[in-house]
Formats: sequence, structure tokens, C-alpha cells
Amino acid sequence: MTFSALDSALTGPLFATDAMRAAWSDTARLGAMLRAEAALARAQARLGLAPADLAPAIEAIRPETLDADAIGRTTALAGVPAIPFVKAVQARLPPALEAAFHKGSTTQDILDTATSLQARDALDLLAADLAATVAALEDLATRHRETPCVGRTYGQHAAPVTFGFKVAVWLVGIADAAAALPRHRDALAASFFGPVGTFAAFGADGPAVSDAVAAELGLAASPIAWHARRGRVAELGAFLAILMGALAKMATDVAALVSTEIGEAAEPYVKGRGGSTAMPHKRNPVSCTVILAAASAAKGSATTLIDAMAGAHERPAGLWHAEWHALPTLFGLASGALRETRALAEGLEVHPARMRENIDATRGLLFADAAATRLAPLVGGHAAHEAVGRATDAVRVSGRHLREVLGDDPALAVEGRDEALDAAFALDRAVAAAAAWTDRALAAP
Repeated sequence: MTFSALDSALTGPLFATDAMRAAWSDTARLGAMLRAEAALARAQARLGLAPADLAPAIEAIRPETLDADAIGRTTALAGVPAIPFVKAVQARLPPALEAAFHKGSTTQDILDTATSLQARDALDLLAADLAATVAALEDLATRHRETPCVGRTYGQHAAPVTFGFKVAVWLVGIADAAAALPRHRDALAASFFGPVGTFAAFGADGPAVSDAVAAELGLAASPIAWHARRGRVAELGAFLAILMGALAKMATDVAALVSTEIGEAAEPYVKGRGGSTAMPHKRNPVSCTVILAAASAAKGSATTLIDAMAGAHERPAGLWHAEWHALPTLFGLASGALRETRALAEGLEVHPARMRENIDATRGLLFADAAATRLAPLVGGHAAHEAVGRATDAVRVSGRHLREVLGDDPALAVEGRDEALDAAFALDRAVAAAAAWTDRALAAP
């Protein structure tokens, strides 16, 4: 039995990458805990507070040689995995070093520092896929900067844009979210402060030991304990949820574009992907499905991390433990969503001919705003708006083209009308405007 879709052998590969699942595996967790303990021993030794051979002895222990199942069973009794972990490591150390191991530290020091190490590796995985996704979207926007398509508001045809413009909106949203990643990576901190956060076992040397461990691990040093100060964790979770929200914006649009009725795009074709047990013809948008599912599920986990900020005193009951579920889940969901977004960005099938058919589908209604704008200098703004409104109603009833209806309106029988209408129903102005914004987005840092 599994308690998370990400842990499941059946659904885990759908929702998270293998690399991300490995980054949060039990083996990776034990490895990060060993790294934290070795850094503590090395920092203590530098200050003359631990034997010099303790850190090498810890580093000689491979995480895969520790019995994760046995540690887990004891965790159910102890309440935290650090207690059986410490005993398991001590059993591997020379007797003369046992007493110095984990000296002055506490459970949360080891687990929080291990989480920071795992989160750093996990962010590096996301950064690689983000860079590739942004590059692919830049290329897609460039190639289609002048490909006209329908602009839609409230799900309705509104006015022409270009597909490159639409892609550029996705691009900037994802790039904006991605820009926060280095800040969150730099904020990952070591957490060595002792049982209540004062590192009292080392007295005046406590801050020096804490800072030295952070330096050993390449993590940020905190000016005071963050055992019950969980803002940095909540911010990291919020970043992941916001990133998935940006990916979901693109997935929402693509899911609509690939629908049968619109048909302006298709997910990259992979034999056997997106089929149905009942309908052989189906080609369901699997990538969009994974992205949207991840964004929907992310909110709950992000809220869990925010709730953990209200921890009581120096260490709360339960709230910190809830983070153990939420943060790995967010990273797992983000990895799967980003993998699918990258696949879409790199291989989306675009159908310009269908886009043009959809532009013509409403018999000129897509150009109603342009027509009113062009006619306004000739008959006045109010009269132009009223005339175009009457004409659009007539189009819906008669099935005639808006250009034809406007051309037959006696209220618009003024000099320059035909030239104005010709300009209104030409795509060049709309395409040029959309392309200019696309170029601006592509040039943005």
C-alpha cells in the first residue's frame, strides 16, 4: 500500500520524474542526514570540539548500507527518524567515536539540514528543465510571431492576435516564476542550533559551530534558530505552487486548442500515448492533464507549509512533521508538470491553416472592434459603435459576412467608408501589433 501517488509504482512515473523521486527517496534522505552529521563533526573538529577522525568515519558509511526499513519501524515508536538513525550510525562507528557523534545537536537540526540539501538538489533538477522549457518557448514564439489566430476572451472570439503572442504570454509567465528559483536556492540554510535553539552544549562557541557547519555544506547561515520559524520553507512551497500555476496557464490554453472543435494545435505524437480503453480514435492531452492535476494538488501542500508557520514555542507538535509530506510532494508534482511542459514547448504541433479557418468561422465578427474604430472618424464614435452592433446582430441571424452587412448599411454611406472597412478587415494591423509585443517579450531579460 502507498500513501502518495508519487510513491506509487503505478502512478508515480506519471506525476514525477525518476530523478526527482530519487532525490527524495529514503536513500537520498539518509545520505543527506549523513552529510549533515559529517559536516557537524568536521566543524566541531576545526574548533577542537570533536575528534578529527570522526567526520571521515561518518563519511565512510554509505546510506544504502543502512537498514531503512528497520529505521522506519523504530521511527513509528520514536516519533522521528533521527533517533534510530543516530543509533544505526553509532553502531557503525569505532567505540571511541560514538560519544562524540551528534554531540550538542538535536533531531530537527539533522532533518532540517538534510531537507535543505535535498531541496538544493531538487531545485537544480527543476532549473535544468526550466531553462530548456524557456528556450523552447522562445523558439516557438519566434517562429509564430506572425501566425494569425483567434484571440479569445471569456471563451469567445474577441479579436485577432498571433500564435507567437499567445506563446509569449506563456513564456513570460513561466520565466517570471523561474526567476525566483535562485533566490530560494540561496535561502536554503543549515539548521544546527541544539535542542531549544541556543546550542548551549557549546556555550559561546555555539554560533561559530553553526556557521561552520553551514559553510561546510555550502548552505546559508541563519542568525538564530529557525526550528519554529518556518517562513523560508513556506516561501519555497509557495514558489513551487506558483511555478505550477504558471505551467497550468499554458496547459489550460493548450488543452482548449487541441480540442476537436478548435483543433489549432496537438500535443506531440507518441504512439500509445493518450489512448482510451473504449475509444480507439482518442488522442487525449496527457501532458496537459498531468500539469493541471499537479497545479490543482499543489495548493493543499502549499497551505500545509503556510500553516506550519504558526508553530508554538521552540518546536511544535505536528506542524513540522506535516512538512515532511508537503515539501517532497510539491517537488515531485513540479518535476512532472515541468517535464510535460518542456515536452509541449519542444514538440507542440501547430496548425496555422486551422487557425485561419477559425478566424473566418464567425463571418467577420472577429473584426467588429476594428471596424468600429475605423468608422468612428467618418460617422462619429457613438454612431459607429451602434452601426457595428446592429450589423453583428444581423450577421448572427442572416449568416452573411460582417463586411457585407456594413457595406449595405445606409447609415454608413459616407465617403471613405469602403477604404475604412477594407483596412478594418485586413489582418496586417493586428498581426503587426501582436508581433511587436512578442518581440518585446522575447527581448525581456
